[in-house]
Amino acid sequence: MLKNITIGQFFPGDSIIHRMDPRTKLILVFSFVVGIFLVKSFLGYALIGIYIMLVIAVCKISFKYMLKGLRPIFIILLFTFVINTLMTPGETLLFSWRKITIYEEGLRIGFYFAVRLILLVLGSQILTLTTSPLALTDGLETLFKPLQKIGLPVHELAMMMTIALRFIPTLLTETDKIMKAQMSRGADFESGNLISRAKSLVPVMVPLFISAFRRADDLALAMEARCYRGSEGRTRMKKLRFTGVDLFTTFAFLFFAASVAAVQIVLG
Repeated sequence: MLKNITIGQFFPGDSIIHRMDPRTKLILVFSFVVGIFLVKSFLGYALIGIYIMLVIAVCKISFKYMLKGLRPIFIILLFTFVINTLMTPGETLLFSWRKITIYEEGLRIGFYFAVRLILLVLGSQILTLTTSPLALTDGLETLFKPLQKIGLPVHELAMMMTIALRFIPTLLTETDKIMKAQMSRGADFESGNLISRAKSLVPVMVPLFISAFRRADDLALAMEARCYRGSEGRTRMKKLRFTGVDLFTTFAFLFFAASVAAVQIVLG
């Protein structure tokens, strides 16, 4: 499962998505997330799915690799679908057995929530896989720069968010090493039910936390050794600038959003 988590990893490339300004990608991803919750039809989600597949193809990232990132949240997807299906009342009864009732409306809501979660994960994967941590930090800092006027430490918050994303694959690799070391000493993480497996992971947490604190201390020392003093007087090697690529992708996204909105109006 640890090897299937792809969020936080960066996939270097030279596609049109890779060359986009990080600010454009952040704005489009935020708009995409908002738009997902406004769609309430099967056809609308089908169009969004086609759009996501086209974007993945343009990024030149294996679609199989993207789907691999959905495996760790399979239980969450199943739980979300089942809970919304069973707990949502409706008018059209599809199945009834003792206290279990399934309505058409509940089945539809459960499907919508599961699809939304899948699309959210895929959208976040595209952002992190095509944007380097440094570019992501600069984009976040530039977008939220107006909030500095009210005393919000924008640079520090952007740096913290980017470091957290960057260390996700590092901590997963460290967890895998710890588990393999304990398995070589007789530990068993695969047998038993879900509760026993969760209990068997408790001994992994202590060395993992120690390793995480040690890495954080090393990172702080490295930043101080390079005279890092936050955003004050800081310059950038690469300045962010909007290009024709950003304009083209923005118009393409707006055309797609208008198509989905038209479908919603027609079906609504």
